[in-house]
Amino acid sequence: MMKYNFPKDFWWGSAVSGPQTEGVFPGDNKGDSTWDYWYKQKPELFFDQVGPEKTSYTYLRFKEDVQLLKETGHNSFRTSIQWSRLIPTGDGEVNQDAVRFYNEYIDELIANDIEPFINLYHFDMPMSLMEKGGWESRATVEAYVRYAKICFELFGDRVKKWFTNNEPIVPVEGGYLYQFHYPAIVDLRKAIQVGYHENLASAMAISAYRQLNLDGEIGIILNLTPSYPRDVNNPEDVKASIICDAFFNRSFLDPAIKGTFPQELIDIVKELGMLPEYEANDLDIIKENTVDLLGVNYYHPRRVKAKETPKNPLIPMPDDYFDMYDMPNKKMNPYRGWEIYERGVYDLLINLRDNYGNIPCFISENGMGVENEARFIKEDGSIEDGYRIDFVAGHLRYVHDALQEGSNVKGYHMWTAIDNWSWTNAYKNRYGFVSVDIDNEGKRTIKKSGHWFKTVADNNGFDN
Repeated sequence: MMKYNFPKDFWWGSAVSGPQTEGVFPGDNKGDSTWDYWYKQKPELFFDQVGPEKTSYTYLRFKEDVQLLKETGHNSFRTSIQWSRLIPTGDGEVNQDAVRFYNEYIDELIANDIEPFINLYHFDMPMSLMEKGGWESRATVEAYVRYAKICFELFGDRVKKWFTNNEPIVPVEGGYLYQFHYPAIVDLRKAIQVGYHENLASAMAISAYRQLNLDGEIGIILNLTPSYPRDVNNPEDVKASIICDAFFNRSFLDPAIKGTFPQELIDIVKELGMLPEYEANDLDIIKENTVDLLGVNYYHPRRVKAKETPKNPLIPMPDDYFDMYDMPNKKMNPYRGWEIYERGVYDLLINLRDNYGNIPCFISENGMGVENEARFIKEDGSIEDGYRIDFVAGHLRYVHDALQEGSNVKGYHMWTAIDNWSWTNAYKNRYGFVSVDIDNEGKRTIKKSGHWFKTVADNNGFDN
């Protein structure tokens, strides 16, 4: 029997975000984010019309939730501060109710020996800033850096792991290319500007953090999706995979770690005449303020082939340079429509080892969303989610392999701790170690996977 042992100080835990867990309550003085606004405008876009005010009630139940984290083996846990809760207008007064909540939440985690990993931005643009352009606008960058500095000053005495942004490519893709986030438009020029400003904001926040001389680390969380060519011996397929990788991975990975943008991307953007607006010393700021620590979110691979379908000459898109390849006989999560490819996590970690200076990193999200999980509830109320145990164990084996081969990977956080609200999907797919009954005041129940994860964390490993 193979035993998978991990280092004694390995980070075992999970990740959530503020907008997906906290909820909105009368008198909490939270401002609207784009999600609050979009739901009010178009509730029909959201599964079962469940909006962000109906998230997992953590604003009221964080003490109970921290105990559930402890019961499921956490020694570390990532959440995010909601910009629109802390500074309701995005660039105005600080909400003291939010300061109290986040202080109590952070203190509760630390009191239970769970290290807080705090992220500053998780798709939750304050609506008042969105009305002025959101990440399209340089003013938002300045407002974000002010917000970040306020967070560091309020909470940086206790929080030692900070992250500037979670999956910054997603607002680019969702908001400006593929229409699954607000403002849901298709405009590659704006998408490029948004991505550029997110990179700049991250670097400027890192600079602000270091100027405060706090004794922690600051990084970024990127969803890295390896781009595999259909045929490694076909130069056109390989070229397509490299360009796809430049758009969706290296557009943030390279600036975060190397301080530069990928040349393939620069060449395409120049050729399109779509260079973003920037100021003289921006590139120096990005160059000089790279991350201490990288969070890697991994869910599925991309399979890519040379472009075979026609382009739309009127609407330039990243997809003009590659097509997706539907590989036969792949293992699938049918509920999410995503391929399950455990080896992808190993390939990402080895790439970081070989091409990115073996930067300290951790798996910051990896999870399996399953629809209608209620059908797995037993008569005694327990939830038999063995498929989630198989999913996590399968990925951890490859994390272990990468560790054995010199990867600087320091932990594994699953998405997610407690079933949470998932944007327009709301509660359609469940991801948690702990179930939430949103029709019963958010009642919590630890699933089989949560009890299993506790044994893994307690033993710093597991048997095959």
